[in-house]
Amino acid sequence: MDVILLKDLEGFGSEGDIINVKPGFARNYLVPRGLALRASKRNMAVVEEKKHIKEAQGNRIEKANKILSEKLTKTTITIEVQVGEEERIFGSVTSQDIQGSLEANGISIDRSAILMEEPIKSLGVYNIPVRITEDIEADLKVYVIKA
Repeated sequence: MDVILLKDLEGFGSEGDIINVKPGFARNYLVPRGLALRASKRNMAVVEEKKHIKEAQGNRIEKANKILSEKLTKTTITIEVQVGEEERIFGSVTSQDIQGSLEANGISIDRSAILMEEPIKSLGVYNIPVRITEDIEADLKVYVIKA
């Protein structure tokens, strides 16, 4: 019996694949759990339409992520901190501080996307990597100055 997979199944195939399985396995396991549909012309058309919609949505999201990456690369942030003797910072500048500055500039980023190895503890200019997706990463320029 031919079925169309609705979800990825390890050992069988990925979403949208047409596979041949025994009728009992399809009837008793795959179809009741919503993992597959019987391979008819109508069901194949529905799956193709879902695939096109998912692809278009993925393209839109990828385009938005690239725009965000370019925006982050062009953005510079200035963080003013209190300093003591010998230009030493009281405390440190963390990813939470950077996220707050980005939101003040109208850019919403998850704090965990800001990849800092350790907090900034001295004045200067820093390039901080920001991971938008697994493939897209941007460098954010941060100026740490004294108040």
